[in-house]
Amino acid sequence: MFTKSHLLGTLGGFLVLFLGGWLYYDMLAKGFYDAHTSQAAAALMRGEDTNLFFVALGSLVQACVMTSLYDKLADKGNGLKFGAFFGLFVGFGIGLLNYGLMDFMDMTGALVDFIWSIVFYAITGWVMAIVY
Repeated sequence: MFTKSHLLGTLGGFLVLFLGGWLYYDMLAKGFYDAHTSQAAAALMRGEDTNLFFVALGSLVQACVMTSLYDKLADKGNGLKFGAFFGLFVGFGIGLLNYGLMDFMDMTGALVDFIWSIVFYAITGWVMAIVY
């Protein structure tokens, strides 16, 4: 599990998840998500008090799990496809559950986030496959 390939894949995935998430959610699409997030959810956001340690730790765990699944299950030649399927699980699967259970954002915001998750995790899988 802790081979050089696994560690490199985890590191590559972590960098994409952590930095890519920051770039997309905090820089490029912040205004869009602010406009589509419910007032109740916005009140729960930490904003400037975001604990980056836990954001980084969560990104690291996701990258490690993705790398482990890639190692055991994926066609090694197609990290993009593997990542897209992972994004389908996270974006549509968990996203639909969250949309049904919580008043977090409107349907437009949720749909954009569903699609973004597939693209985001596809890029992550592609990078992981390159460095794996």
